[in-house]
Amino acid sequence: MHALYRAAIILAALLGSLPSIAQTSQQGLEPRNEGRNSRPPVKRPRPLPDGVQAARDIEYAKADGISLKLDLYTPEKQHPQPRPLVVWVHGGGWRAGNKQHCPALRLVQRGYVVASIQYRLSHQAIFPAQIHDCKAAIRWLRAHAGTYAIDPGRIGVWGSSAGGHLVALLGTSGGVSDLSEPALGHAEQSSRVQAVCDFYGPTDLLQMDAHAPEGARIIHNAPDSPEALLVGGPIQEYPQRVARLNPITYVTPDDPPFLILHGDRDATVPMHQSQLLAEALKKAGVQHQFHVIHGAGHGFRKNPEVQTHVDTFLDAILKPSPQASNGEE
Repeated sequence: MHALYRAAIILAALLGSLPSIAQTSQQGLEPRNEGRNSRPPVKRPRPLPDGVQAARDIEYAKADGISLKLDLYTPEKQHPQPRPLVVWVHGGGWRAGNKQHCPALRLVQRGYVVASIQYRLSHQAIFPAQIHDCKAAIRWLRAHAGTYAIDPGRIGVWGSSAGGHLVALLGTSGGVSDLSEPALGHAEQSSRVQAVCDFYGPTDLLQMDAHAPEGARIIHNAPDSPEALLVGGPIQEYPQRVARLNPITYVTPDDPPFLILHGDRDATVPMHQSQLLAEALKKAGVQHQFHVIHGAGHGFRKNPEVQTHVDTFLDAILKPSPQASNGEE
């Protein structure tokens, strides 16, 4: 009995010294779930800035039984004049991400209405579903411009990574019927935009691995890469599909102004991708700015230089009186 009593005392002491599950989680010791089928943590919406109100989860279309939704941010106080609109398109490799994290939210206090949209991800549908959805969202917003005091002739789009690719494609394929699906609604409206803010978006997928920097984490030519999942197979085996989703394919002189930003240490999307787009826009005579963010990787976080570039560009393009009508799809 004496030995059993001593063993019980030792066991109790050991158990008492172990951290609780809550403590383990807080200390970052919980195993990381990094498997391919794991679900990334859902980011909660940011707190609203003063004077801003939100209308969340508005259905703008339904595709293959999937409800496509957007969040709309407007000033609490009504303004007599319609405001320009900036539409945020999230990144995530076309297979993840959500509309809840919206860096453009701060623009409401600068005189804009802001929308953040979701679109079908690659496990739900392959390309061109993603651009179909983005264009449907633009058409919905134009159709409801009067309800939300939006100026339908002053719509800008802004996105990062996969979202950067989609906003660039919105900018260059405004009149391409092949990349629009009228059945998603409001076919009478245009999906053209007046300004594009592209943060490190892919363009010519076939050149990504050839120009990948040292330390690149993704093999884009692999059969299970984000790009392969988007097009439905290894990208080098489907060059026509890849060309169809390349914004450069559709560049024409009447494209809207572009702001392109890319970090020179981006190991996920090579900076060469943005250089290709900037060169194509220059050749076509499209107004554009291309800024290299020195020392930045795949993401800029809170960078005053980046904010200044965005604010200056959007104000210059969208705040003056619109110079063009809505256009035709």
